[in-house]
Order: sequence, then C-alpha cells, then structure tokens
Amino acid sequence: MIAAYAHATSCVQGGELRFTLSAPSPVVVTDVADDRIVHEGRAGADWTLRIGDDWPSSLYRACFGPEQPWPYSLPGSAPCPDNEVYFVVRQARPTSPILVSVPFTTWQAYNRSGVPGEGLYWTESPERATRVSFDRPGGGPPPERWEEGMIRWLRPAGYDVAYCSNLDLDPELLAAHRLLVVNGHDEYWSMGMRDAVEDFVAAGGNVAFFSGNTAWWQITLEDGGRTMVCERDPLTGSAEWVATGRPENTLTGTSFRAGAGTWGPYMRRMLDESYTTRFAGHWVFEGTGLTDGDKFGQGSLGYETDAAEFEEVAGVPRVTARDGTPSSFVVLATADLRHWSAYGQGGMATMGVFTSGAGTVFNAATINWGNTLHDPVVERVTRNVLDRLSAAPSPRWEVIGAAADIRAMAVLGRTLHAVDAHGTLLARELCGQNLAWQPVRYVGELRALAVPREAAGGIGVELLGLSAAGRLVSLDRGDLGPAPEGALALAVADNAFHVATDRDELWSLTFGERTWRPAGPASGARCLSAMNGRLYAADAAGDVHTMIPGGTWEPLGLQAPGEVFTTCAGRLVSAGRSEPLRWRTVRLPGH
Repeated sequence: MIAAYAHATSCVQGGELRFTLSAPSPVVVTDVADDRIVHEGRAGADWTLRIGDDWPSSLYRACFGPEQPWPYSLPGSAPCPDNEVYFVVRQARPTSPILVSVPFTTWQAYNRSGVPGEGLYWTESPERATRVSFDRPGGGPPPERWEEGMIRWLRPAGYDVAYCSNLDLDPELLAAHRLLVVNGHDEYWSMGMRDAVEDFVAAGGNVAFFSGNTAWWQITLEDGGRTMVCERDPLTGSAEWVATGRPENTLTGTSFRAGAGTWGPYMRRMLDESYTTRFAGHWVFEGTGLTDGDKFGQGSLGYETDAAEFEEVAGVPRVTARDGTPSSFVVLATADLRHWSAYGQGGMATMGVFTSGAGTVFNAATINWGNTLHDPVVERVTRNVLDRLSAAPSPRWEVIGAAADIRAMAVLGRTLHAVDAHGTLLARELCGQNLAWQPVRYVGELRALAVPREAAGGIGVELLGLSAAGRLVSLDRGDLGPAPEGALALAVADNAFHVATDRDELWSLTFGERTWRPAGPASGARCLSAMNGRLYAADAAGDVHTMIPGGTWEPLGLQAPGEVFTTCAGRLVSAGRSEPLRWRTVRLPGH
C-alpha cells in the first residue's frame, strides 16, 4: 500500500499543494462533501497538486492507489489508511458568512494511537509520544466519521460556507466571516488558535460549537506548525487548558470536566441517549414544536459530551459560573449521563448559548451532533443557529421567561422585580435563563415601579412605586406623597421623579423637594423607565421613544412587545398581561 502525506493541511483556491509518497501511484482527488471527483492522474514520489480556481472551498481526499477497506464503525475498527490524505481548500477571496473549521490537530493526535513513541495516545501511557509530526502518513478522520455528517449536509441544505484547517485560525481569516462553526471532535487547541477565536467573539463574531470534548488539551506548534507538542503533564509542559488558568469553558461555555464519555466496546450505548428540553421558548428551538421536558436528538449525545455546572432553581437550570462558564450562559437542554461512569466517564451534557463581548456562542456540547441531522429537531435547531448567527448583526427581542400578568417592573441590583395583577411583588434574577418569578410579598395595586441610581434628598436606592390611587410610595417605607393628577407611569432619572399622565404631560419632582414642575409632553407614554440619565417611554402602540430630561423625544425605531417595560445595563426588558418576558439591547439609530 502506498503511504503519503501532504505538506500542509490546507491550500487556497488556485494554489499548489505538495505531497510526499512512498512510491509513484495513481491518484484520485474527491470533494468529501459530495464525492465529486475533481482530479484523476498519476503522482510521483514528490508530487504537486494544482488546486483549481473553481474548486469549492471544502474538505478533500486524495487517494493514492487502490481503495483500502475502511468501513464506518461505532466504535472504530480501523484507522484512516496511509494512502488517504485529507486537506482543505480555502477560499481565495473569503465571501461566505460561515467558516467551518476542520480539526486536523485532533486527527493527528489520534494518529498511530497505541504505537509507542509515535502516537499521543494512550493518554497516561508512559510510552506515549509528546510530540508528533504532520509530515507522516495517517492523520485523517477517525472511523466513526464524527465530522462527516455535517460536512455532507451543509451544501445540499443551502448554506454558503467556507472551510479551513483549524491550524488556519487567525484574526485575519476570522474577520472575513460572521460565524465560525466548530464541528465534531476538536480537542487540541494552541494558544494562538484560542486567542484568535476569543478575540473574534469579543469583537462581534459568533461561534457555533457543534462539537464535544472541545479545546480540552493545550498544544504548542513547532517547525513552522508541522510539529504538534502536547506533554499532557503540567509539570513539564502543556496539559489540559484548565491547568493554565484558562478553563476551556470561558471560550466554549462548557467543559468535558463536567461532561461524560462512553468509550471502546461501550460506545454504542450513546445511541440510546437523548437531550431533555429545558427552555423551549428560546429562539434556538423555534419551529421545533418542543415543550419543556420533551426529549429530542436520540443518538446525538456522545461519544463524549461537555457540560456546564448548574443548579436547579425552582425546576429551572441556572449555571453557577464557578467553573469558568460565563454567567450569561443560558441552559437550553440537559442530559443526565452519570450512569456512563461504568463505560468511561459519568457526567452531564448541557446545550446552551451565551454572549461574550459583542458576540454570541452556541454550544451543542456533543461530538456526534452532525451525524444526527436526519433528526428533524436536530436539523431545525442547527438551521436556527446557522441562520441567526451568520446574518448581519441586528438586535432582536429574546424570550427570557414565561408569560405572566405583569403590571410594573424595575431592576434593583441584579434582581428584576415586578408587580402582578393581584398586587404581589415578584422577583427573579435578571438573566437570559427562563427562571420563574418568585413571590416576595403583597404590596397592593401599583401602576409602575422605579429604582434610583443613587441615594439623594432622603430617597435611597430602593424600590419606588406609583400606586393606583396616584401616590408615590416606597415599598419599604410607605407613602411619599401625591403624584400629578392622572399619573400613569413613573421613572427616576438624575435624582428626580418623572411621571407621565393620561393628558400626555410629563412632570418632574427633584428628590427632597415638594413641587412638581411641568416637563413638556410625555410622548404618549403608557410606560416610563430610565437608564443612565435618559428617559424611555412606550406609547399605546408600543413604540419606544427616548430623551434626556429637558430635551426632545427621539424615536428608537422599535416596539416593546408587552404593555410594561424597564431598562437596565443597555437593555430593554418587556412583559405584559399575556406576553412572555423578553429583553434586547438598544441603541439610538445611527449610533
């Protein structure tokens, strides 16, 4: 059998890629996405392939000599034959919104597994290698073909995607795309790769991890990137990313430390497992028809999964953020795989999404996701993620809680407070997770809530309200005096009360004073809020306007979906009598 390798894991369209062969041989080059033959010929021992300008960006396979038996199997029974060489063709001029990374470092890490001094495996064997070269045969995908399902699905599904080797991940390449897709089993990351992706997200790029066991090991690269080093020993060199003080879940949201794995002869047990829906109202599940508690995605979990540490809060998962997972991580689905401790590693799987800087990160938290795209829910979720995260940035309302009959809202610290139709004060953490409202106490019928930014004039940083009787109240201290006649809405800004009336009048009262002053029209406000010294008003149609007190109302060009809203930390939060709790970021048009 011919043995061969390429001198790079990727090449640009119109470029040249050099190969080294053990002997001259016939060669057939095919596009892995659709098995289309793009080149047939004969290769010498030192052979250069000219990449066509019109070859689609994709993963390609060069087969030298006769095909060797290499059946798909779970678990794998044979490694990639030495006469097959895989490489990526990159776009010469990046135009696709989606960039798909192929995990060549992980493929190479498993090359020659169990061969003393030649493979990085097995993990704790004293005979394992600590440095391996890309200049050798092997290093193709595993027999389980973790990445193949998504690669074959993307093109017929209608997606315009570009491909790269994960060794190509750098700021310049990433900046040309809106969404990076990490697919399958991408376990080995260098600091340069990780820094580039984290900076990409912070600057507003998005990442979709349809993968598991992601970024577990830190590697270093030598010899111009052709030698991969992973000592797996923090005393002598690179090891798990968590040993560096940068746990991988700050990048991905999840970690194999809390995840699960079923290996070797037990691998097929993964086909029995499913996710349980925990936040069916989230945009990721739009169009699936799922409700909370429904199972989906049987067979997608494994052979390794990642998870975030979370606690159940009144039956809803909420990440603890103690393990490196960002506090913005929203748990969408979970799977309890602790029984896998008998088959490899017991733990959990947690699908979720979070924001980091200006970008968004989704994580399916499992290796086999792409091979279960025949499942209608898995496909719908995948399309939802790809469609939203590859589109031009556009702030949208996102559901963060179920519908409740809310009449007033305000934020105090990290807690969102509300008053319902029965006069009960409710509370929950202000976050993207679908936490339930928790009753605090009865406070009576209130038309509005507000919280000052700072204490002044005898008013503390406290919950203030506008009662149905037209009185200003402190929920802790009682009555504070009358509001103007016909008062409908209340906000607090710049150490002053601001009230809108049913006559479309805005009135202001500075803390510590007794006389209300007219402040102009109220922009038809039925609800008021304030943030960073700026007033926000929603009229009966839900149109939102804003102004700095003493200025002129400006339209924000958006509508609040519920009758009630509040503001906090650059977001509008909306609810109402029958609307779910939602939030969105807000900017003035043109800013």
